[in-house]
Amino acid sequence: MTLRIGETVPELEIPATGNRSIRLSDFRGRNLVLWFFPKASTPGCTLEGQGFRDAADAFAAASTAVLGASRDSVKAQENFKANQGFPFDLLSDKDEACAGLST
Repeated sequence: MTLRIGETVPELEIPATGNRSIRLSDFRGRNLVLWFFPKASTPGCTLEGQGFRDAADAFAAASTAVLGASRDSVKAQENFKANQGFPFDLLSDKDEACAGLST
């Protein structure tokens, strides 16, 4: 499915860190940065994630939530999040349900 700018994201529930699932509709009407990365704990993805982590206060000041997503397992996402001290959840988008919503 391809979304166009301004279209509403369909209801999706995706496994996430913290032993829970996240619904994209939970963020409806709020600012959300959804960061997609190819593989947890690789050099480029780590550097990108650190940038989001280091800007966490600026995102919070702008009332903006951050989520990261890749095809990695929840366990791999948990390790990545813990090792890098990410203050945001990471999603396990194994079937690319979320990544498939490209613009």
